Amino acid sequence: MVYSRIAVTGSTGLIGAALVRSLRADGHEVVRLVRHPARAGDEVEWDPKRGYVDGAGLVGCDAVVHLAGAGVGDHRWTEEYKREIRDSRVLGTAAIAEAVASLGVPPKVLLSGSAIGYYGDTGDRAVDESAPHGTGFLPSVCVDWEAAAAPAAAAGIRTVYARTGLVVAREGGAWGRLFPLFRAGLGGRLGNGRQYWSFIALHDHIAALRHLLDTQSLSGPVNLTGPDPVTNGEVTAAMGRVLHRPTLFSVPAPALRIALGDFAKDVLGSQRVLPARLLDSGFTFAFPGIDGAIRAALR
Repeated sequence: MVYSRIAVTGSTGLIGAALVRSLRADGHEVVRLVRHPARAGDEVEWDPKRGYVDGAGLVGCDAVVHLAGAGVGDHRWTEEYKREIRDSRVLGTAAIAEAVASLGVPPKVLLSGSAIGYYGDTGDRAVDESAPHGTGFLPSVCVDWEAAAAPAAAAGIRTVYARTGLVVAREGGAWGRLFPLFRAGLGGRLGNGRQYWSFIALHDHIAALRHLLDTQSLSGPVNLTGPDPVTNGEVTAAMGRVLHRPTLFSVPAPALRIALGDFAKDVLGSQRVLPARLLDSGFTFAFPGIDGAIRAALR
């Protein structure tokens, strides 16, 4: 589907920047929501903490992609940073949803970020979009995050929640921190290594976001993960194979708890999440396996 004008929040992040490049390469007009007065023709001001969006800048947008939010792995999880994680998602989503719902001619679709943290620790059990939310901090954040988009859905805008897994990329995110360690021969499993990591190659993630924009039959939650989740131990072995480095080191669980605070529970937790709705809608992965996803990140 051809959209004449697409608005994107979080356009300086790993995923947002890649999506903007992809859209512009195909001739779409993209406007970026920024947290300062607009200085360029492609910028629209917003302030998620104040709930402010320059609605005039969204006029004529056929689609809005909302990806902004504080990084869950950027800082140690203090109580203050946990509030930042929650507020950046819930307040920002509410501001965007209310802004698009108030437009005289609203966009056709709001594609709003979410995360597989919704499901909590699933252990060895595979889950898809039909599974209930888990318990704990991240599941509660994801529930509130998605609920904040309700004004858009109530206004009749097709609203999609992109529940993202671990994105395999060299440029940023959690995986971006792994590459230098493994290149230096310092990589290894985290904890016992038996926890499942539901990964997706950055290339496939951007393609999936484009697919969600284009597939008018899709609304509600969609898991953006690869079709074959692997354990942390299997990730460690694959990184060693692809980078031709030893993986002799390991980080014991107590050390992770000291370094990461409450976030250690999620690093050590297991999420075996399947992209059922994405596959059912006809999406094809270019890099379904972990080795291929790592190689793609190195290109």
